[in-house]
Amino acid sequence: MKTLINLINKTLDEYITPQYPKKIFESMKYTLSLPGKRLRPVMCLETTRMLGGKIESALPTACAIEMLHVQSLIHDDLPCMDNDDYRRGQPSNHKVFGEANAVLAGDALLTLAPQIIIEKSKDLTNEQIVRILHEYTKFAGAYGLIAGQVADIESEGGNFAMSSEDTLKFIHMNKTAVLFRLAMRTGAIISNSSNETLEDLDNFAKSFGLAFQIYDDIMDEVSSFEEMGKTIGKDKNSQKLTYVSLYGLKTSKNKFKEYIDNCYDIIKKYDTTIIIEIINKLKNRILEGED
Repeated sequence: MKTLINLINKTLDEYITPQYPKKIFESMKYTLSLPGKRLRPVMCLETTRMLGGKIESALPTACAIEMLHVQSLIHDDLPCMDNDDYRRGQPSNHKVFGEANAVLAGDALLTLAPQIIIEKSKDLTNEQIVRILHEYTKFAGAYGLIAGQVADIESEGGNFAMSSEDTLKFIHMNKTAVLFRLAMRTGAIISNSSNETLEDLDNFAKSFGLAFQIYDDIMDEVSSFEEMGKTIGKDKNSQKLTYVSLYGLKTSKNKFKEYIDNCYDIIKKYDTTIIIEIINKLKNRILEGED
């Protein structure tokens, strides 16, 4: 996994070549270069590999997915959104470069990502590239990330268009799970896998994404700034709808276990130590010492 992370970091650095005006490129690279687990691009590369494809073929798409993820973080931290001053232990983008540059840096990453897929995917067919771009634009927009962000904002203070349970699932299926789905679905496309395999891994990604969000909600309750690298307890102070606020800590852990168990049931059919390692780390952090 460290090898894949190093490869992703090196390639991301190569893909963004600063020119005039340098400020926008500095802002883009600032958040993109902050230390992170790179889970989404790693899962794209590993999905491709375990299904018989070449990691090199998936590298542009994997990096594009990380650009999209970082764009969402930059915008999520803005004062008009979650208003968070820290990301990955460092000042948020808008605290360093100002709000205007942070908005534009997010926009630049959002549009650079598909450009990278088109220009750098030399050994993929045109049909594969079109399918990947369709997945990217679908999950990045009003049917994915943006839908989740809007619902998240609207639900603050208990304003629910649906039931609280349905609203919560909608938010996190779109804010969190979509990028894991994008990573694994594009990995399946790059490796020329069947639609059945793609849908199987899509179901894995949905369960993993929800488990990951419950993990994040629990850690926001019990962790520290040093561990998470961001302001702790902010969701509670903002009256955000989270698994812990809705279900409580114990039930949240039970729901986490349910999703994690489903992940194991699906992924055991595939030859991947890396994805199992990722699941294990989440499970051990939340359920350590519990049956």
